[in-house]
Amino acid sequence: MSNEMPPHGDEVDAITEAVLTASRLLVGVSAKSVAAVAGPITLPQFRLLVALGSRGPLKLVSLAEMLGVNPSTATRTVDRLVTAGWAQRNSNPDSRREITVSLTEAGRGLVDRVTEYRRSEISAIVERIPHEDRAGLVRALQAFTEAGEEPPPRASPYDAGLTEWQ
Repeated sequence: MSNEMPPHGDEVDAITEAVLTASRLLVGVSAKSVAAVAGPITLPQFRLLVALGSRGPLKLVSLAEMLGVNPSTATRTVDRLVTAGWAQRNSNPDSRREITVSLTEAGRGLVDRVTEYRRSEISAIVERIPHEDRAGLVRALQAFTEAGEEPPPRASPYDAGLTEWQ
């Protein structure tokens, strides 16, 4: 990300409105992809699976903080995902009293299938964008996701510099 000063005033409002509008489109694509591929799973449950897929095994408390929910909500969601076979609880090798949550192979496969469907839908939208506007879109979205501390889509959850989630 560059050292340019952030936008102020009307420019921030215009950017915010554009991102809000784009987010409606992306939420629609996300909901459609989950419904088409995953069947009986909610978006919050899928969001938890994606978090585990992009960041690796996490403690329940860290997972709850990251998702902005209370620990009991995270626990209930994990319970449902474990029952469905998409997540598993593991003893932390460094502290037997601590439990971490991770994806199962079925959970990883689900995330991969939904992501591929989503990639296809987004690609179809991007193809309709004039070529000359695409480079600016890439730069803007990279800056946006970096500012929001979202890890890159194909990053290993074990890259040390990727995330602070412990």
